[in-house]
Amino acid sequence: MDGCIFCSIAMGDAPASVVHRDEHCVAFLDLQPIHPGHLLVVPTRHATHLADLAPPDGQHLFAVAQRLAAGLRVTDGIQCEGVNLLLSDGAVAGQEVFHVHLHVLPRFEDDGFRFRVSRQVVASDRDALDATALRIRDALAL
Repeated sequence: MDGCIFCSIAMGDAPASVVHRDEHCVAFLDLQPIHPGHLLVVPTRHATHLADLAPPDGQHLFAVAQRLAAGLRVTDGIQCEGVNLLLSDGAVAGQEVFHVHLHVLPRFEDDGFRFRVSRQVVASDRDALDATALRIRDALAL
C-alpha cells in the first residue's frame, strides 16, 4: 500500500532494526519503545485491520510473537520477567499505524508501565450474557 511505513519496512525499502524476517512477516524494534526490546511483528501483506488479515497470516504472526517473547526472556541486557502482547485494532482502540501489527512488550517488576482501564462495573445476569453470546454467534454465521 502506498505510503504505509510498515509495508515499506516489510519490503526492505525503509530502515528498521530487524530481529526476524520471513515470507509472511517481519519483526523489528519499535522506534518509540516502552522498554528496551519492545518489538513489533508485522505481516508482509498489508492488512489495515485484524479482520482484513488472512487467518494463516494471523496464526503465523502470533507464533512468531510467541518465539520472540521466549527470546526476550533470555536475551542479555534485556530486562524481561514477563511479556505483554498487544494488538490495537482501529483508531478508538489506539491503533496509530493502520497496518496490523503486534507489540511484543518486555515487562519487569516495577517497570512503571500500566494499562489504565476505566470502566464502570455493571453486574450482568446470565440471561443477558447468553443473549449477547447468541447475537455474536449469529453475526459470525454470516
